[in-house]
Amino acid sequence: MIQIPNWLKKIWKALQSIFSKIPAELQSAIHTGVSITENIKRFIDSPVADVLTAIIPGEIDDRIKIILRSAIPKILAELRLIDVASERSTPEEITLQGIQTLGTLTKNSKNAFFHSLSVLIANIASDGRLTWDDGAYVIEWYYQKKFKGTKT
Repeated sequence: MIQIPNWLKKIWKALQSIFSKIPAELQSAIHTGVSITENIKRFIDSPVADVLTAIIPGEIDDRIKIILRSAIPKILAELRLIDVASERSTPEEITLQGIQTLGTLTKNSKNAFFHSLSVLIANIASDGRLTWDDGAYVIEWYYQKKFKGTKT
């Protein structure tokens, strides 16, 4: 097992302290970003009929679900995970094509896209209150420490 350097442990501990002070709505947005990204990972391995229903967790507020159903295809298009000249037109078709493209990427490229997706989705779920700069760090900490439940 790889030993984590003490300086990295200190950074994780500082992020944990910061996360505990984040308002509940932003913590929820962070959880939403990570949850949807994890659902996309699972969807790559076993696609279902309605991709957007499959990847958006059921416990999310209905207003946020509506926003995410239109925003996720746009994010995938902006990240160039779909061919802009594609004949795909519905949000479900666009999302499915983006997820299929993710499935073809190398592990490192997938990880980069998944991290970016989490941050962008959390930004949308927080109505823009979670910035990219803040989200990039907090999302990674949340994913490692809360979502996956790893310990250092």
